[in-house]
Amino acid sequence: MSDKWAERTGLTAVLITVPSLADYTDRWRSVSRSTARPQVPLTELIPPHVTVLVPWVVEPTSDDVRRLAEAVESFEPFELSFPTAGQFPNGTVWLRPEPFAQVVSLLYSVFQAFPECPPYGGEFPDPHPHLTISSASQGGPAVLAEAQAALAAAPAPSVLLSELGLWREDEQGVWRQFDAVPLS
Repeated sequence: MSDKWAERTGLTAVLITVPSLADYTDRWRSVSRSTARPQVPLTELIPPHVTVLVPWVVEPTSDDVRRLAEAVESFEPFELSFPTAGQFPNGTVWLRPEPFAQVVSLLYSVFQAFPECPPYGGEFPDPHPHLTISSASQGGPAVLAEAQAALAAAPAPSVLLSELGLWREDEQGVWRQFDAVPLS
């Protein structure tokens, strides 16, 4: 895994942001660093989120936003929970969004609408939706065990997914929301 796509700045992304999970996830995210921005904790770069599509179009137009809205117009708002933790082979530890099949369906609707924007720059053509709590360099079995124990003791709060956030990364690698597309 190279993450070459993530070394650029000024990217845009379509995200499911869940800032209400910060109180739950910051115990891990505050001590974890992005491989592309190792000098700053995840909590200072971006709120807890599930990536829908990154990188998205470089300079989104109103037509791009309309195309995104059309791609998700059949999706109604739904409850999103994060009942389990897992780990990718590179060590990244994550929480799994549920209902997983519905989240996957949402992602693929967006992918089909933007074939010119392969997920993760084409590095992961079949991405696994997740909320990263610890990056590859700080993750590992100990963080996974801690997350599984935390979930068993007190589940992460559920959230209502009612919109997809449109985000842009600045030159320092900090992400800011600039728009949103509601679910129908």
